[in-house]
Amino acid sequence: QVQLEESGGGLVQAGDSLRLSCAASGRTFSSYTVGWFRQIPGKEREFVATIWRNRPYYADSVKGRFTISRDNAKNTVYLQMNSLKPEDTAVYYCAAGSGIILSSIRTPGAYNYWGQGTQVTVSS
Repeated sequence: QVQLEESGGGLVQAGDSLRLSCAASGRTFSSYTVGWFRQIPGKEREFVATIWRNRPYYADSVKGRFTISRDNAKNTVYLQMNSLKPEDTAVYYCAAGSGIILSSIRTPGAYNYWGQGTQVTVSS
């Protein structure tokens, strides 16, 4: 079992930066694929970024602005978000899963564990 808890969300202006954190429980956390998704009301959960086999992958919409990283010693995953835009406004969720294949890393259903989410609001 893995439990995830996000933090770091908030209200910022366009162009600002935020860093989200996801603290995980579980001794085998280092072996999991970990990622970030986001969701706005009425829309499906959207892939943002993930670390698969120690390599980061990003959605095109955030590439070059967001950076995902993990610290296995601290059981924590980070999402550094720079040059934020109003369209980045969403609830951001941390996710973890095992046995995820590369073709499924952008699919929410491939992840077994989810946090409760943290709101990010970017004003124009």
